[in-house]
Amino acid sequence: MKKLNHFIIYSGLLIGASTAQAQLRVEISGVGSNQIPIAVAAFADESVAPQQISAIIKADLERSGAFKVIDAGSAISETSVINYGQWKSRGADALVVGSVQRLADGRFDVRYKLLDTIKSAQLSSLGQATQPQFTRLSAHKIADDIYQKLIGSRGAFATRIAYVTHSGREYRLEVADADGEAIQVALRSNEPIISPSWSPDGTKVAYVSFEKKKPIVYVQNLVTRARTVIANEKGSNSAPSWSPDGSRLAVALSRDGHTQVYTVNADGGGLRRLSNSNGIDTEPQFSADGASIYFTSDRSGGPQIYRMSASGGDAKRVTFGGNYNISPRIASDGKTLAFISRRDGGFHLYALNLANAQEQRLSDTSNDESPSFSPNGKYIMYATEAGRRKSLAVVSVDGRVKQRLTTQAGNIKEPTWGPFMK
Repeated sequence: MKKLNHFIIYSGLLIGASTAQAQLRVEISGVGSNQIPIAVAAFADESVAPQQISAIIKADLERSGAFKVIDAGSAISETSVINYGQWKSRGADALVVGSVQRLADGRFDVRYKLLDTIKSAQLSSLGQATQPQFTRLSAHKIADDIYQKLIGSRGAFATRIAYVTHSGREYRLEVADADGEAIQVALRSNEPIISPSWSPDGTKVAYVSFEKKKPIVYVQNLVTRARTVIANEKGSNSAPSWSPDGSRLAVALSRDGHTQVYTVNADGGGLRRLSNSNGIDTEPQFSADGASIYFTSDRSGGPQIYRMSASGGDAKRVTFGGNYNISPRIASDGKTLAFISRRDGGFHLYALNLANAQEQRLSDTSNDESPSFSPNGKYIMYATEAGRRKSLAVVSVDGRVKQRLTTQAGNIKEPTWGPFMK
């Protein structure tokens, strides 16, 4: 079976982490159906803050593909009297206004309102007193609030992503905002790092490191920087993924011969074998409710995706389209399976509706790997190739909106999208 890649934390949690210099560049193509026209005004006095709040909000909304952003032109405070008819005549169904004020203790008071120009009514408001280093986060939270009020589901702009970059002899595990900004390095190594996986509470990441000249599964606490060895058995230790409650991880180990699926407690104890086939069982992923585990197996002759109980036992085949399907990932609502399928001479990202077994190819690229759902289930991030360089891409689950994240600093791969933060 082809060995494809098996598989964030706010800046304040990465104590002592070094900052990466190369920023990710985001390119957007395609738009969602029924875009909502929304005007975003510059926030009053926002120049006092380290980041321009309104610009970050605009970029978030545009990147989602769900909004047509109208530049309001001048700054408008949340206390200003609004002429709703004027904004309605400009084609805006909603208007975002706000202000920023520097407080005596060095924090910034960020306030905003979301207004419905059709009904001449206020839809939402938010006020946050934030430290200077978290002004970007404040903007992302406002964008999340706008998304939730107008789309009806939780936004994921204030989440983080993790991924691996490779340049020269150096591998780096990096974390960043979901828009690719505010990059920080969690781990550097001269040996490969693969398969990062976020803990459900966003404070830890599991990964496989080859620093000991063999694959070992670690869990790293992103607050304390402490690392715990989770799996260092004879042979290969790979493909960690967390249970929804964060108490254990599923891993793929070859300790007994063929690679099989095991679970292990989050402290490295309680190792238990779950699968028992004559083939290779790997890439385990817990279902959203924690009751099942999806995994890749070649027990039928070629790699396909199966599901079994989280306590082990018989497995049921899930994928039937194509003869080579790997890297299962499950949306947070448990309804959609993302996976990589080899068809038409390439590896492509697909989504499978588990209720009706309908498949949809989501990527227009041909060397895809490592899919990862956004925590709201609306987007999938994956690694692909562009001009012989590894890059990251994001696509909406309906396939309409596509983004490409690239860096000039080297290859970028192995993405994993972090959870909602408390």
